[in-house]
Amino acid sequence: MLTLHDHLPSQNGWKVRVLLGLLKIPYDSRMVSIFEGESHTDAFLELNPAGAVPVLQLEDGNAIAESNAILAYLAEGTPFLPADRYQRAKVMQWLFFEQYNVEPVIGSLRFWTLTGRLERNQGMVAGKREAAARTLAAMNRSLGDTPFLIGNDFTIADIAVYAYSHRAGDCGFLLTDYPAVMAWIGRVRDAIGPGYPVHPYSIDPHSGA
Repeated sequence: MLTLHDHLPSQNGWKVRVLLGLLKIPYDSRMVSIFEGESHTDAFLELNPAGAVPVLQLEDGNAIAESNAILAYLAEGTPFLPADRYQRAKVMQWLFFEQYNVEPVIGSLRFWTLTGRLERNQGMVAGKREAAARTLAAMNRSLGDTPFLIGNDFTIADIAVYAYSHRAGDCGFLLTDYPAVMAWIGRVRDAIGPGYPVHPYSIDPHSGA
C-alpha cells in the first residue's frame, strides 16, 4: 500500500489527500512532526533530501517528493491529467505557477500569520503581499471566461492552485475583490466535495500558533 508522509496543517499535503480520495486509492498515513524537526532526521532525509512534506512512498519503497510531482504521478491515466499534449502542458504551466507564485507567497504569508511569525518576517511582508495581489489578479484574468484553469475540465491544476489560494483570506486578502477567482473557488469546492478539511496549525501543539 502507498504511504503518505504528511503533516495535517500542510496544504501541500492536503492536495495529495484530496486526489487520493477522489481516485479512491487506499493509503497509509505517516504523520511527520515538522515543528519538532522530524522532517530533518536522517531517516526522513533519505525519503526527501529537501526535508519537506509531503512524501509519497510507493509499494516498492521508492519515494516521490514535491506535492505537484505527486499529483502528476497519481493522476497519470486519469481524467485529472489530460492525455492531449497541449492540455497536458497547460496543466504543467499551472503547476509551475502554483509553486512559484502561490505557495511561496500566499502560503508563506498564511503560515506566518497563523503561527505568530509575521513580525519576525516583517521585512519580507510588503513584497510578499504585492506578489500575492499580482497572483490573484493573474488568476482572475485567466478565469474570466473559463470554468476551470484548463477550460471545462477539472484537473490537478485546479487542486494544486486552489490549495493555498482559497485560503488567502487567512492572511488578509479580500477574495471578493477577485470575482472570477471567487466563482472558480466555488466550482472547485463543489468538484472536490466534503471530507477534506483544512486543519489549523494549532492542531500541532509545537507549532507556536
